[in-house]
Amino acid sequence: MIESLVSALAGVVLGLSLAAPPGPMNAVIAEESVLRGWWSGFSAGLGAITADACFFVLALAGVVAIVREAPFVRSVMVGVGGLLMLYFAYGAAKDATGTFTGEDNDADAKGFRKAFALAITNPYQIIWWLTAGVGLLDSGQFDALSGVPGSLIVTTGGPVIIVGFFAGIALWISGFPAALVAAGTRVDSFAPAVAYLSAGVLAVAGISFLYDALMTVL
Repeated sequence: MIESLVSALAGVVLGLSLAAPPGPMNAVIAEESVLRGWWSGFSAGLGAITADACFFVLALAGVVAIVREAPFVRSVMVGVGGLLMLYFAYGAAKDATGTFTGEDNDADAKGFRKAFALAITNPYQIIWWLTAGVGLLDSGQFDALSGVPGSLIVTTGGPVIIVGFFAGIALWISGFPAALVAAGTRVDSFAPAVAYLSAGVLAVAGISFLYDALMTVL
């Protein structure tokens, strides 16, 4: 029982390690949250977690590893991701000049599609699945307290740690938008600032990705 709980918590930590770091995905979630409400931010997060579910299935099938052996394929994906980020950066900056319109189903669907398109071409997520994701899927055990007194055995490759992993991502994509909405007590001033910041993050990431793709090809 204790071992299962430790493995589940390790999965949650792994999920947060993928979902929480600042970057283009969280920029999209932030933009959707402050401009259109919690549900739109959560829907964008669902787009990201759907992409991770796709990577999970591809990793199980061994397809993700092809990217490691095909730098041209990786460069194409990174280049497409960079172009998408620049396009969405323009959209975020344009949205920031508008007014808060609340939640609507069409905006939620757009947020989902936007986040999914970015996540599926995001090299950070691809690299994560080629590194930490391999450890998640490979059957085995390790001591989380290695080098210090005591032991906490984590079992990898089983359903417990995988459920914990996706639970960690779900925790982030629900909690992060909620925190932003709670902080935005004055939407008229808070939302445009976050939208402009999101546009900046997306633009910088897009340029970086395009440069990376170009250097890979050359």
